Amino acid sequence: MSYKDTLLQPIKVGPRVAPNRFFIQAMECNMEDETGNPSEQTTERYCELARGGAGMITLEAITVTRESRARDNQLAIMPQNEKPLTKFVERVHEANPDTLFVFQLTHSGEISNPNFSRRVTPNPLPGYGGDLLTEDDVDRIMDSYVTAAKIAYNAGADGIDLKLCHGYLGSQMIRPHNNRDWKYGGSWENRTRFPYELMERIRKEIPDKNFLIGSKVSAWEGFPGGFGTEGPGSPIMDLTEPIKLIQGLEERGASYIVQSAGSPSITVSLTQVDKNIPYYAYMHQYWAKEFKKAVKPETVIIGSNFSPFRNGKNGLCAVTEEESNLLNYGAWCLENDVCDMIALGRQSFADPYLPKKLAEGKEDEIKYCMLCDKCLELLIQQSKVGCVVHEKWAHEELVKTRKEKGFLKQKHT
Repeated sequence: MSYKDTLLQPIKVGPRVAPNRFFIQAMECNMEDETGNPSEQTTERYCELARGGAGMITLEAITVTRESRARDNQLAIMPQNEKPLTKFVERVHEANPDTLFVFQLTHSGEISNPNFSRRVTPNPLPGYGGDLLTEDDVDRIMDSYVTAAKIAYNAGADGIDLKLCHGYLGSQMIRPHNNRDWKYGGSWENRTRFPYELMERIRKEIPDKNFLIGSKVSAWEGFPGGFGTEGPGSPIMDLTEPIKLIQGLEERGASYIVQSAGSPSITVSLTQVDKNIPYYAYMHQYWAKEFKKAVKPETVIIGSNFSPFRNGKNGLCAVTEEESNLLNYGAWCLENDVCDMIALGRQSFADPYLPKKLAEGKEDEIKYCMLCDKCLELLIQQSKVGCVVHEKWAHEELVKTRKEKGFLKQKHT
């Protein structure tokens, strides 16, 4: 089977069918206003992704509260946002009714920006701090997640992605560092109360099996006490808890798991691999395969960090460009049971039409991500986010941002 045939093969996700194996990652764009409703620019971005032919698209992290959030202009999902979100979903589905479109629900917790919101935490990390969450606080936050899921359903979304990755509140709750003696911390049973009860409540409130529930999970956060480590004070990788987590989510109705790693505010090169260390991407395929071995065959595992493979000009040694390019290597991963779908994040900024171009035999027209990570610089600076290499407006945004806010010399600043 050619890589084209493999990548364009349909796949069942729960009772639904994605028309191919391309999955668009949740990439925040900072394009909203003080209401948190989708702007016209946001709407057009997701319509472009739909027209580009991806099998499944995740909406960027949409916050269940305005009180604690990482982005000033962040999408929000509360009762007042339901009508605008409904119109937004209608337009995306009109652009391509075959693409599955899910919402990534989030709360920023300790990485909420204190310049315009309240930073909160289940247990402070050195250098971060925040107001200590009470059990009542968490109960209210969970209510907000359930309300958000129902809004997503009413708005016409095909499902939700419960964000348990990248240092947001979901990952803060489950990591070993959350070793407080309280209802939501300490023991494994207490730390998983947050995601497990949310899954159960959402499925109970929305019994429609066509409404997909999944989760994005960081396999290893890469710092002492982070998720995927052997304990509160250890950075040593141990996948025991990540495996148990995804199995528990599966038991509670998750039909897909998006594999990821790291926490961008701490270990960004784990989350999105740096062009200077492209071989880090191979670790993501290891984690994806470990996830896949741990779940039932029908549970879809979506692998991450395929953008670094580009067109084969990726800096990887001991392998040919033909073998290591995104399309060929992505197909190899599908054919060798590494994962069931391949996720594109930064690459989706560079060229939202990659799946369509592949289907039409126009691979030579694909615009590849250069891994310059200027999109991340824009995100950190709270500016509108896009590909500064391939989109003129995004380049102009970068010039404006550097003029007004300064130049970030290191992407983790």
